Parts: sequence; C-alpha cells; structure tokens
Amino acid sequence: MRAVIQRVDRACVRINSQVYSFINRGVLLLLGVEKGDSEKDADYILEKTVHLRIFEDDRAKMNLSLSDIAGEMLVVSQFTLLGDCSKGRRPSFTEAEEPAKANALYEYFVGSAASRVKKLAAGKFQEMMDVELINNGPVTLLLDSRKLSYNDRKRH
Repeated sequence: MRAVIQRVDRACVRINSQVYSFINRGVLLLLGVEKGDSEKDADYILEKTVHLRIFEDDRAKMNLSLSDIAGEMLVVSQFTLLGDCSKGRRPSFTEAEEPAKANALYEYFVGSAASRVKKLAAGKFQEMMDVELINNGPVTLLLDSRKLSYNDRKRH
C-alpha cells in the first residue's frame, strides 16, 4: 500500500464542481492499494500517519503528530500511485489491486481512521475528483507498507 501524505491548512474534494468533503488543518492522504495488500498494510499506513511528527511545536520544530494537534484527515483513493513509469511513455498499472478488493481496503482504512482523528473526510472511490489543498510548508511525504524499517517489520 502506498500513501502520499501532505500537511495541509485545508483541503477539499469536489465532484461535479460541488464540494464533496473538506478538512481544515491536518493531512491529505492519497492512498493506493497494491495487489496482495491486506488490512495489516492499511493498519501500518494509518498508524504511521497518525503518529508522524510533521507539525511544528512552539519552537518551530516538527515535533508534533496529527494526534498531538487533534488534526483532521482527508483520505482520497488514488490507484495511479501504483503506476510504473519505467518503460515507455504510458504508465503501467498492473500492480494496482482490482477495484473490488481495492475498494474494500480503502473502506477499511477510512473506517479505521474515523476513530483515530478529530475529523475524517474522504473522497469517493473510482470517481473523477478535483482535489484542492493548501500544502503547509510544503510538507509532502511518501509511505510504502512494503518498505518497512527493521523495527516496523518486527511490529508488522
């Protein structure tokens, strides 16, 4: 499972020019589900995201987590995170999970996140969406559940 995490002042998803969901201070999380991913991968990405120290403390140091600041989270499914651009000019999406399984894991992630953050918002699976954000910093990070550190492997 892959995620792009962006620290935001605010973010929203529009569908057909209408605001579908929005958040204020927190993180926008773009989530891609790879073939073979499981609930353990979703749990890992969620746990990392909630506890990453990416928000500034009173000394302007990134010492606070989403949990520490009672921040909000917007989750948007994005299968293109699994795009392989290494050959040719057209990305290959052969490693992206098939839609029914990907949606089940996306919904699992959203459901799990709802109890972990002050406010949870989400996009709509397999929908054409416009995503707007004010990236604070900018701070943008990548997570991949298949690239665990030694300590994370022991816990995972």
